[in-house]
Amino acid sequence: MVKFIELIRKCLTDVREIMPWDLEERVAQNPKLLLIDVREPYEYDAMHISGSLSVPRGILESACEWDYEETVPELVEARDREIVVVCRSGHRSVLAANSMQVLGYSNVASLKTGLRGWNDYEQPLVDKDGKAVDMEAADEYFTPKLRPEQLKPKAS
Repeated sequence: MVKFIELIRKCLTDVREIMPWDLEERVAQNPKLLLIDVREPYEYDAMHISGSLSVPRGILESACEWDYEETVPELVEARDREIVVVCRSGHRSVLAANSMQVLGYSNVASLKTGLRGWNDYEQPLVDKDGKAVDMEAADEYFTPKLRPEQLKPKAS
């Protein structure tokens, strides 16, 4: 059985990651860069990078193809565009970038450290209405909040 983090490590042999400061530079240098946010809609609504496209991880593969209810035309037509995939921590984005490469996307990277790192680098985030999100509020939002039942049971 492969664990989640091991699956991510396997994908990293094929997926390129960039740091938040690299993304800041790429956005400045390439106005056609496509940012894909693969978090869930409620996460995207709470805060995201301005201009990013919300394509939840659960529908990504069908969003990348014509003739599906989830089809996102801009994404289907972006196989040769520079794309950076983002999520909260940089894990789901690695899996998403890997899937996109399998589907024929030629220039895809994952944001290492995710939006947590983007916020730590003091880069702006906006909410669903386009209003700036306070960095301290974002810090609180990105702080893990595990419930007791989510923790690995202690050995007896």
